[in-house]
Amino acid sequence: MKIGLLREWKKPADKRVALTPDQCVQFLNKFPEAGLVVEKSPDRTFQDKAYTKLGIAVAKDISDCDVLFGIKEVPIEKLIPNKTYCFFSHTIKAQAYNRDLLQAILEKNITLIDYETLTWSEGGRILGFGKWAGIAGAYNAFLTWGKKTNQFSLPPAYETDDYEESIRLLSELNLHKTRIVFTGNGRVAAGIREVLEQMKLKECSPQEFVSQPPRNAYFTQLTSWDLYHRKDGGPWDIQHFYENHEDYCCEFDNFLSHADILINGMYWEDSMPPLFTVQDTKQSNFAIKVIADITCDVEGSVPITMEATNIYNPTFGWSKSEQKQVEPFGEDTIDIMAVTNLPTELPKNASEEFGSLLLEHIIPLVVRRDKQSILKRATITSKGKLTKNYEYLTDFVNG
Repeated sequence: MKIGLLREWKKPADKRVALTPDQCVQFLNKFPEAGLVVEKSPDRTFQDKAYTKLGIAVAKDISDCDVLFGIKEVPIEKLIPNKTYCFFSHTIKAQAYNRDLLQAILEKNITLIDYETLTWSEGGRILGFGKWAGIAGAYNAFLTWGKKTNQFSLPPAYETDDYEESIRLLSELNLHKTRIVFTGNGRVAAGIREVLEQMKLKECSPQEFVSQPPRNAYFTQLTSWDLYHRKDGGPWDIQHFYENHEDYCCEFDNFLSHADILINGMYWEDSMPPLFTVQDTKQSNFAIKVIADITCDVEGSVPITMEATNIYNPTFGWSKSEQKQVEPFGEDTIDIMAVTNLPTELPKNASEEFGSLLLEHIIPLVVRRDKQSILKRATITSKGKLTKNYEYLTDFVNG
């Protein structure tokens, strides 16, 4: 078996990679029966020479590989028929913008394994960049706050050397009495929390945040059980919540007048109530001035997230008086950061952690045996057809 590492084709350039040069050496030592080649790339955070220096083959043509590992979607014209691909396809929710991609994958008889669907037998995702989205998103929240208030200036995260430098820059800030609330309880939220704790900001409970806040800059975390309550007054039950969103109401309005920055890292579905309504932003007590919407569901949990942005133009404004999207950083605006590929702002660190998990948990199943059917469950297409678990996408593909 021969493994190939794909270059990324997204614009703006995504600099991440599935395996770092050192991890490629580990791969070859661990699996001497397998081959490995890296596709040439002008954009990757680890340059081609970093691989060749360690004796890793780098080539423009990787069509002789059996399994190809990338990060983001592969352009249709770059797909090689009859191969196995592993990447984030963004198709399992029937995303309309990738219908053509899924159709082409089927037409070209490609086996598609989506990282997002790789789960343990007891549930829970194995791979993801959520933590790094949280870290980069939190950094961008403060970058945006600095521009909004003119209190300080930060470089974009992608201009810093790495995670360590970005944390050092954040730790030097004087945030005065800035009030920060962040949502979520998964990997994204863990990344947000890591940044806030590294900055040594004071944490308080949701109740203290509203009634007895500390004197200096402080934050609180709101999980789904803090935000959503049953309309009938019944007890909180997470399984019931995820199966019956319509039975719950959102109580984030308790925090609208008490926060300056909202960092949104919560999981959200269309059937869930949003954090607030568009009309709420008209109210004089709507105090939030900056929203870092890491989840980036357009018109989703943050209903004024009107579009996704990129790392070079990360922010747009929402006019409270005109109730429409405008240029950011006006006196009347709520300024929203909604970058879709945040982990690429810290590509070295994000790639190192992702590659470590890939090498430990997934590649052994690809090269040798998939005893727990982890790959089988995550395979969306095979032999020109949708697999059983993903036949629900049939109408989407045919649409």
